[in-house]
Amino acid sequence: MIHSLVLVIIMSVMTMILRFFPFLVFSNNTPGPILYLGKVFPYSIMAMLVVYCLRNTDFLSGSHGVAEVSATILVIVLHKWKHNTLLSILLGTLFYMFMVQVIF
Repeated sequence: MIHSLVLVIIMSVMTMILRFFPFLVFSNNTPGPILYLGKVFPYSIMAMLVVYCLRNTDFLSGSHGVAEVSATILVIVLHKWKHNTLLSILLGTLFYMFMVQVIF
């Protein structure tokens, strides 16, 4: 029990150090490449997530990917309309699960 507690404390401290380190190093001036990556990474990560989510979709059999594509479109429309990422992902997931569990 003590061993597990010590491990959790050490991992927590190391995680905090790794999270706070960039803020301590770049507190005065952030280099240009880091600012550029901060602008570019969110879009590239979202594109990778879309590809990852749709990678096993078979458009030639079953429901032909209707649930996946319609949920993706719903997420895009909701995000453009409300600009709330959490709301878009939550409602898109609920819509997808409803379509998969009830309709298809």
